[in-house]
Amino acid sequence: MLIVALTGGIATGKSIVAGIWQELGCYIHQADLAARELMEPGSLVWEKIAAHFGSDILDPKTRAVDRKRLGRKVFSSPQDREFLNRLIHPLVLENKKAAIARLRTGGRCRIFVSEAALTIEAGYTGLFHKVVVTYCPHEVQIARLEERDGIGREEALRKIGSQMAAEDKRAYADYMIRTEGSLGATIEQAEQVYRYLLQDYRLLFPSADTV
Repeated sequence: MLIVALTGGIATGKSIVAGIWQELGCYIHQADLAARELMEPGSLVWEKIAAHFGSDILDPKTRAVDRKRLGRKVFSSPQDREFLNRLIHPLVLENKKAAIARLRTGGRCRIFVSEAALTIEAGYTGLFHKVVVTYCPHEVQIARLEERDGIGREEALRKIGSQMAAEDKRAYADYMIRTEGSLGATIEQAEQVYRYLLQDYRLLFPSADTV
């Protein structure tokens, strides 16, 4: 099984590419979804988050972590962001490794894709056979984030600034998908990179059964 990292800055189109690859038969592991499940009320992670950030980041009715409130705190405070990353990243990695082991046992998956924004920042690129980076110019990224999250430029810049610069992430890419163009252009690139990944799979596992 080919283990692939799909990463890139916030609002650069990772989810669109992941959706295309899922339709093509890849297994997609979403780090954000795994993190959300770890934060369910009553869990150990939930308790540590509530103790660190206070009850004001909890929904008053459900007691679930309000991700928007949490996001505002971590995007504006490097110390809080470091605390959350140190808490969440190792657990998400464990979840990812368990999914990989399960799929390998089943033997019916050729390409495992980890969709995660902070793969490079966390130092995890060495765990993957290939790294794919989604990229768009800075101003496009800002505009998308403003529209997607309904925020102003200052907050968008703060969120983008909390991650490694998109230009720097390009250096880690085995393949890069530029997403500033039309949706059709992004789909075309994603499908082409998928074909490259299939070739990589066949080169790495020449005796693997066809699935």
